Amino acid sequence: MSRVGNRKLEIPTGVTVTVEGNVVSVKGPKGELSTEINENITVNINENEITLTRKNDNYKNFHGTANANIKNMIVGVTEGFEKKLESVGVGYRFQLKGAELVVTAGYSHPVNVAIPAGIKLEVPSNTELFVRGIDKQLVGEFAANVRKIRKPEPYKGKGIRYADEHIRRKEGKKASK
Repeated sequence: MSRVGNRKLEIPTGVTVTVEGNVVSVKGPKGELSTEINENITVNINENEITLTRKNDNYKNFHGTANANIKNMIVGVTEGFEKKLESVGVGYRFQLKGAELVVTAGYSHPVNVAIPAGIKLEVPSNTELFVRGIDKQLVGEFAANVRKIRKPEPYKGKGIRYADEHIRRKEGKKASK
């Protein structure tokens, strides 16, 4: 049984947390985030500590989710989140062009991806891409959508992958002989 909902969250210095009805807002040095939580979950702020309580056991899943979302907002406005992607393959590359990311991934045409608000991209080399932002869900979703353009294949390992991702390789036709 998970007890994530019962953990106490510390509010770091420079971060303000406000609760209005069932909307929790977190403001910090990197920006401001807000989320709506279930009305059966109560958020209590005591000095620099946040605790969440639920009405009864029917709302356990909302309790843990609300706690995790508030923790992610606090981490986002203080440190931010980052995903690193790599492209592996001959001619596979990333390129920033205005408000778009241009991905060349072995198709007959380059794929243009619009960069949403709240996301910052950095391309240190043409095969590396850093996705940064304060919203964990937005950073993860954008990185997953870029990876989805050309998933890594198991035979040669070509494709777009996360930097820490391990691709299980297959041997191919010659394994049967």
